[in-house]
Amino acid sequence: MKFRDLTELAWRNLREALLRNSLTTLGIGVGVASLVAMLSLGVGLQQMANQRLSRSGLFDAIIVAPRTNFRGFGRATQDNDAAPVPAGPLDEDARKALERLPNVVEVYPEIRFPTEIRYAGIPYSTIVAGVPESARRGGAYDGMTGNFFSGPSADEAILQIEFARQLSPQPNSLLGKDLVLRYAERQSLPAEPEANNNSTAASNGVPSNGESAGLSGGFSVVPREEKLRIVGIVETEPASGFGGVGRGRVLIPLQVAEKLRVAQTNDFRTMLGARPGRSAYQSLTIRVKRPSLVKDVEDSIKPMGFTTFSLLDATNNLRQVFAVFDLLMGIFGSLALIVASLGIINTLVMAILERRREIGVLKALGAADSDIGKLFFVEAGVMGLIGGFLGVAIGWLIGFGINFATNVYLRRQALPPLTVSSVPWWMVAAAISFSIAVSLAAGLYPASRAARLNPVEALRYE
Repeated sequence: MKFRDLTELAWRNLREALLRNSLTTLGIGVGVASLVAMLSLGVGLQQMANQRLSRSGLFDAIIVAPRTNFRGFGRATQDNDAAPVPAGPLDEDARKALERLPNVVEVYPEIRFPTEIRYAGIPYSTIVAGVPESARRGGAYDGMTGNFFSGPSADEAILQIEFARQLSPQPNSLLGKDLVLRYAERQSLPAEPEANNNSTAASNGVPSNGESAGLSGGFSVVPREEKLRIVGIVETEPASGFGGVGRGRVLIPLQVAEKLRVAQTNDFRTMLGARPGRSAYQSLTIRVKRPSLVKDVEDSIKPMGFTTFSLLDATNNLRQVFAVFDLLMGIFGSLALIVASLGIINTLVMAILERRREIGVLKALGAADSDIGKLFFVEAGVMGLIGGFLGVAIGWLIGFGINFATNVYLRRQALPPLTVSSVPWWMVAAAISFSIAVSLAAGLYPASRAARLNPVEALRYE
């Protein structure tokens, strides 16, 4: 029997018991819909997390720090097996060396410091972060209220929305207003005279050398103020360095932050270090050309004696969490489809009892046992195919409803919209294929039972 004949017979038989077959097909559709709805929720949440992290600009970034800063964190624990490399200072020379590495786009320091902001004469404690000019092109500030910095050295500020609400109940009214940044400026003290250094060394029983004359006298901290104009308000602060999202509530151009020479905790380590006369960075952020090159650049940095960390290290655990989450969602979603497969078995077994005479006629006309089995097998596949398309449509509508309800709630809370459910094309194909496979598996027993019918007994059946 040709496949075309089998399809026509299967379609005719399905139309005869329309209500029963429609309910069975609907059951398959509901099972597929539950599977699609649950998987789309997991995929949507994963895409939302990846987009947020991608917009932060850290997928193509590497954080470089002295080993004493990152000891025992991230990949630093994996370097214990390697031969120890002398750790050098993370100073301007190291920054220039890192800039010369292949596939490196830019290298800039992370400048974040707690300070006080005065607006309308009222002080507010907050954290200020320097933002490089390249952040303008990263997409992290798309959709912000106001504008990005007019220039890399402009005395301007972008406020995080929560901090802006502290300054004013109407954050948009802050645009164009001025605020005062109060900070502690680091000023280097002159080096001690050579004679004093030598006499001190001699009194301590330490031989004099050329380096002792170059020791710095340390630094002093002087309070300063800087007037900044508010030019923008951003919903969430994209991570501009190590420390994650949301630490900086007032963002200023990186060049302005460097010009301020704010005293930070690593200044004390620098003053007591091996090269006290040279300023050092607490950490540097390296931008590479594309995320796929992060691992190669990290491998080039480690022999220089520094510790590296990238967001790809942290996202490995995140991928595992989402993989387990998707697996659990798929298992629970598949339960309804498995239950629906029992309906297929019941429908086809009932069809065998009702069509025993028809089966006997077909066998008497020369139909082989395999042809009878294929007929019921095709009927199961047709129900799975129709149920798969129906289930995908219902699942997409459920996901659309979840997104709509979520965004209505977020809008009422004055929060930006999100896409928490997503149905990609591969999920549509996988759901329909899985529906057909489950239906065919459910049709194995009825097809086998129909093929084993004795034609004589089938023709005598009333």
